[in-house]
Amino acid sequence: DMIDTPTLVQLAAQHTAIIRLTIPREKIGEVMGPAYGEVMAVVAAQGATAVGRWFSHHLRTDPALFDIEVGVAVAAPIAAAGRVVAGHLPAMRALRTVYHGGYEGLGAAWGEFTQWTQVQSTQAQGHACADDFIECYLAGPESGSDASQWRTELTRPLRD
Repeated sequence: DMIDTPTLVQLAAQHTAIIRLTIPREKIGEVMGPAYGEVMAVVAAQGATAVGRWFSHHLRTDPALFDIEVGVAVAAPIAAAGRVVAGHLPAMRALRTVYHGGYEGLGAAWGEFTQWTQVQSTQAQGHACADDFIECYLAGPESGSDASQWRTELTRPLRD
């Protein structure tokens, strides 16, 4: 399997520094890196403390369009600067897994994860997933060129 066995997690609310992007799906590769760089420059300029790795929060599922927040969790709210604004992730129950591999395999990893959640939801402890989902980039190209060592955390918030 490409993904670890998903687990149920309870996540605390988090302040975030984000850029909201609504872009055609095929543009993601060219806009994601620069957006992340922009967020981190603002976080650094304000002396804010990043908490954890950078993420993308997909606000809805649309095959043609990405409606996402790209950013990082921060210890305290930031001041808006340019495209970078203060955001937040609410406290939530979620299903979470880790995908091991290159970014080109993320679509298939999400497919495997979604299939797992659907099988689980038909059983007694059913969990209904919300429409949004989160990718957190634990280890990627900055950690080395061996993509089999890259790790992306996949989170599906639950409705309940």
